[in-house]
Amino acid sequence: MSSKITEEVASRVAGEDVITLVRALRNRRDVSEFTLANETKTEINLVRNRLYRLYNANLVTSIKKKDKKKGWYIYYWTLNIPRVQYLAKDLIKNRITQLRERLEREKSSNFFMCKQNCIRLNFEQATDFEFKCPECGELLHQDDNTKKIKEIEKEIKTLEKEFKRKLPAIKEPKAVVKKEKPKKKTKKAKKKSKKKLKKTKKKSSKKAKNKSKKTAKKKPIKKKIKKKTKKKKK
Repeated sequence: MSSKITEEVASRVAGEDVITLVRALRNRRDVSEFTLANETKTEINLVRNRLYRLYNANLVTSIKKKDKKKGWYIYYWTLNIPRVQYLAKDLIKNRITQLRERLEREKSSNFFMCKQNCIRLNFEQATDFEFKCPECGELLHQDDNTKKIKEIEKEIKTLEKEFKRKLPAIKEPKAVVKKEKPKKKTKKAKKKSKKKLKKTKKKSSKKAKNKSKKTAKKKPIKKKIKKKTKKKKK
């Protein structure tokens, strides 16, 4: 994507005053807002205002880092090229249609100009002014527009090539969740964990012994069978 189109997109979306920032951010990553202020020779408040406008249009991305010396957060900015290209497609499309309409007008009609190049009129307009310049009053002569036609055709070809380019897919930035690393156990913590394991083992062994004792005490009750005694004969 040419710098001209990038700047045009940014100026249309966020205003003409952001062009200096777009130039400073081009082909760079994570540029501090203070370095941008120094390079563009602009006050930090104005730089921030323009950056936020670009950010609202999703034309820039930012990360913040804490300054170790001063203790406050500093924002670092990067130009969002895929988003610029995505918006530029519509801009290029409109530009091509405008140029094609102009090319048809240049080819289909004749234009007239004066020597001073005050104004350029088509045949109907020139007849209304009797082929005299309404600015300086000099006679109008027919303008040779072959050079202009070639320039328009060249511009259409370059824009068509730009439009046919495959753009990268725009992905929404996902929130990066940092996985906490397991803390290394100190010697004291290791000793405590070992003691806990020993205690749990002792408790489990005691419980097992108690259960075995209880089961041993409870013997199966045998039913007493009454023996039938034979009566002695007298």
